[in-house]
Amino acid sequence: MLMTKERRPAIRTLRGWAISVLQEAGAIRECGEHGWMQDRADPHARERAFDIARQDSPIGFSPEEAVAEVRDVLDSIGDSCPECPSDD
Repeated sequence: MLMTKERRPAIRTLRGWAISVLQEAGAIRECGEHGWMQDRADPHARERAFDIARQDSPIGFSPEEAVAEVRDVLDSIGDSCPECPSDD
């Protein structure tokens, strides 16, 4: 008899889920050279991410908790990569 293990979810933390939602909505992107997340400052993409958080929060979390985590992640991400040279 073939036995299978229950698969773990691909995203294990609320923060990881929020980052995934923000990327899916186009609100953040990854620096292609260094991998740092960057805020795209797109208000429409941000609102899409908040809508996803409200309507499809992860199991075990309220929509309010999901929205708060999306907001926390956005607040922790800058609009430029700290390793890329600046254009000063």
